[in-house]
Amino acid sequence: MLEISEYKIAQVVLMSRELERAEPELRAFLDRLNEDEAASLVALMWIGRDSFDAEELAEAIATAKAEATTPTADYLIGTPHLSDHLENGADALGLSLSDDEDDLIRGG
Repeated sequence: MLEISEYKIAQVVLMSRELERAEPELRAFLDRLNEDEAASLVALMWIGRDSFDAEELAEAIATAKAEATTPTADYLIGTPHLSDHLENGADALGLSLSDDEDDLIRGG
């Protein structure tokens, strides 16, 4: 089970889509995540880029924790197509980020 809310995932997706403008905000947001949230976000990205299957979520999270040698913000911001991978991972896990994304876009 993911240890990060869908709302926080949606925030990362939206900021990563606007990386040139929002990188400082995204970096600060990622730096504030606790270890469980950060590992869940990395695992979700890995599932979205087909490094792990959705059924391997627990293994992906454990691997993210064990292999966390680079700051999460550096790792994720340096990942091409981050927003796509996060959305694909959410889809694979049966999560819908669209309502949260809409709320964030509207300023909610």
